[in-house]
Amino acid sequence: MIMFQRILIPTDFSRYSQNLLECIAELPGEKTVVLLHVIQRKAVERVWDPTAEVAEAKEKIEEQKRYLEALRIEVKTRVETIMEGSIAKTIQRVADEENATLIMVGARGRGRISGLLLGSVSRDVLRYGQTDLLIMRYKVLEGDNLGRFCRSLFTKVICPTDFSDPAKDAILLIKGMKETSEIGLVYVVSSGESDEQIDAAVRVAGSKLNSIVKEIERPELKVTTHVKVGDAPHEISSLADREDASLIAMSSHGAGWLEQMVVGSTTYDTARISNRPVLIVRARKAA
Repeated sequence: MIMFQRILIPTDFSRYSQNLLECIAELPGEKTVVLLHVIQRKAVERVWDPTAEVAEAKEKIEEQKRYLEALRIEVKTRVETIMEGSIAKTIQRVADEENATLIMVGARGRGRISGLLLGSVSRDVLRYGQTDLLIMRYKVLEGDNLGRFCRSLFTKVICPTDFSDPAKDAILLIKGMKETSEIGLVYVVSSGESDEQIDAAVRVAGSKLNSIVKEIERPELKVTTHVKVGDAPHEISSLADREDASLIAMSSHGAGWLEQMVVGSTTYDTARISNRPVLIVRARKAA
């Protein structure tokens, strides 16, 4: 599976970063991991000598490297220092330099004000990145559920679609994984001026979903369809909870997206509020 051939993991040496490492061995296929730590100068520091910080970071990142190597995973480490600018852009730069096929980050718990938190770095990697992204959700992964979700990440996947080519590509990616035993296709009707228009949209969506089922279903892969009405991110997240999905997998953009756009609003908000891990498959412009 090419997606997991070379995985970039930004690490801040927290317990959340360690949780990510514990899941790496469960991802399918042979893989190489690039561990990255970024040291950024604090705004209040006029004179900055990061030598001691770099030495400490290298020591810690070597510990994480040894942990993964004990699992027979090939590991490369990088420690980057930046005077100014975005950590997320540094992560994407390193991903490009290392030819990473996936970036894996974490989201931390639930905030008192804004709900589930991606954290500023994870949020910016989601919004502005160009590499496929796997966001592991620690609200779900903490405690006894950690091992379950690591081992079963791709078994039961919710795949939202707007019937665009990028959405189809994401569905086909999941369909091609031998670890996937069930896919839930979902379309959300989010607009309509009357009940009649909404009902008509529901019927059309149901027919289109059934056509996709015929294309991808096979004896060892169960495919179900769901047409919902309402706010797309909330409906997708709620469905994933009700179905006890192991993952939500969706394209970064839908129909009619422009190259200068950041990640689509439905994808961004779903990743922000979901209780489940979310895989973002970056949409590629046709040549």
